[in-house]
Amino acid sequence: MTIRSDAAGADCPACGTWSARVHGRYSRSLTDLPSTGRRTMLVLRDRRFVSAEAECPKRTFAEQIPGVTRRHGRWPERLRSTLEKIGLALAGRAGARMCDVLGVRASRSTLLRLVRALPDPSPPAPTAVGIDDCALRKGHVCGTVVLDLQTRRPLDSLPDREAETVAAWLSRHPTIEVVCRDRGPTYIDGATTGAPQSIQVADRWHLRHNLMQTIERCMAGHSICIRTATTGTPSTAAIAAASRPRAGCA
Repeated sequence: MTIRSDAAGADCPACGTWSARVHGRYSRSLTDLPSTGRRTMLVLRDRRFVSAEAECPKRTFAEQIPGVTRRHGRWPERLRSTLEKIGLALAGRAGARMCDVLGVRASRSTLLRLVRALPDPSPPAPTAVGIDDCALRKGHVCGTVVLDLQTRRPLDSLPDREAETVAAWLSRHPTIEVVCRDRGPTYIDGATTGAPQSIQVADRWHLRHNLMQTIERCMAGHSICIRTATTGTPSTAAIAAASRPRAGCA
């Protein structure tokens, strides 16, 4: 199919000045979505305009049809959007096989490149965060990592472990209701100052770590009893206690 734009002119992408002075015309081929199982090619009769601004760095520019074409693009926007959705759902090789079924030529590298070019989705305002120290340069520089406990994704990386830095970051997010942290005084002060409206809780790893240390100390203090119960061999203390005469015995 051959198409062309009926606009009288176009805006320069560099200076934004509208121009209707045509410098030349050329044909531009675009691969579109298949129609009734057949491959569709759009032949665009494109125009190149002369910039109306004398100081503009671009002397001429090609017109773009909004919602259809973009600079250096080989596909219309609707085909690009379809390939992006296939790449997000199926990734590389599986997405390329799906494109073959649909009648669209796209390699796995093309799909992955489209996915990587997509902007990062804006995360919702965090309500529960976890803060902990991390090594930015192992053994030399330590910082603080902030995680969203609901989406399990990192939110930010702070350059140090100071209470003022943590408090400043928390104060910029007033929606935070829960702060999960360790029991160090730095993060306690930072969470108290930066998010006084939040509830501070201990993170699961430190709770388990402290529990394991307590159990190890308790087991080490009763090692003789445990050895006696498991091996059946009474210890010296157990033998001495058993040899003592009981009250009321002759």
